[in-house]
Amino acid sequence: MRRVAFLTLSDPTGWVIDDELSVPPLARRGIAVDTIPWNRTGVDWSRYELVVIRSTWDYQHHADDFLRTLEDIERVTRLENSSEIARWNMRKTYLRDLASRGIDTVPTLWRDGLKPGELVPLFDELGSDEAVIKPVLSGTAQGAWRLDSKRVHEHADEIEAYYAGRPLMLQPFERGIVEEGEFSMMHFNGAHSHTILKVPKRGDFRVQEEYGSSLSHIEPEAALLAAGDAAMTAIGRKLLYARVDFVRSGGAFRLMELELVEPSFYLRTEPGAPERFADAVASLFR
Repeated sequence: MRRVAFLTLSDPTGWVIDDELSVPPLARRGIAVDTIPWNRTGVDWSRYELVVIRSTWDYQHHADDFLRTLEDIERVTRLENSSEIARWNMRKTYLRDLASRGIDTVPTLWRDGLKPGELVPLFDELGSDEAVIKPVLSGTAQGAWRLDSKRVHEHADEIEAYYAGRPLMLQPFERGIVEEGEFSMMHFNGAHSHTILKVPKRGDFRVQEEYGSSLSHIEPEAALLAAGDAAMTAIGRKLLYARVDFVRSGGAFRLMELELVEPSFYLRTEPGAPERFADAVASLFR
C-alpha cells in the first residue's frame, strides 16, 4: 500500500469534514490515508509518498508557521497543492492577479488597515449602497461584516478596532448571494467533478455551512462551466484540486473566491465525487 497523509486541524469540533469519504475508494486503489493535524510536532513526513492539504481550517491564525510546515514537508516528499500555490492563494490579493488575467471578479478596494474615522469615507469611496468588508487573510467568513449606509456608522468603531493594522478588502455586496446563492465548483486534476449551490440561512449572508447555510448538488449550466474552465486556465497550471466559487451577477457569473489551499470538497453531496477524487490522487502515482 502506498501511504498518503491528509493535513487537518488539531481540533475538528464544530466543523463539517467529509474527507473520510475518499478513504475507502483510495484503499481500493492501493493507497492508505493517515489524517494528521498540520501543526503536530515530530511527524516523519518522509514516510508518506504524498501529503495533501485538506481541512487545515485554523491555519490563518498561524499563517507563517503553516507555510513553514508546508515547506518542511516539501523538502522530503510531494505536497499537493504546493506551498507556492498556498502562499499565493492564502491572501485574497490573488483576486487582483486573476482580474489582470481577464477573470470577472468583484470590484475591490484594498487597504493595509483602518484608523479611527476611516471606515465611512472608505465606504463612500466604494460608491455602493451595500458592501462587505473582510480580511485579506481569513477563512470561513471570520471578520466579515455586511454594511449599508446605516450599519457603517453604527459599527464603525468596532470595525475600525478590528482592522487596526489588519489588511482588508471592501467590496460591493453581491445580492445574488442572498437571492440565489453561491455556486461552488470542484475541479480535480483540472477537470470539473461536481457543483453545489450554497444558500445562506434567512437573515444571513454567509454561505459556510457552519453558519446554517443549505447545500444542494446541481448540474451546472454551460455558462457556469465555461466560467469555471476560464478560472482554471487563469491559474496557469493543473492542480490536484481547486474549488471555484461564483455568484450570478448581471446575467453573468462573477468569481467570488478561488480556493486552492484547503477547500471543502462537499464529497457527500454527489455519489461519484469520492471516487473521482480518489482517481485524481491515484493518477499522481502513475
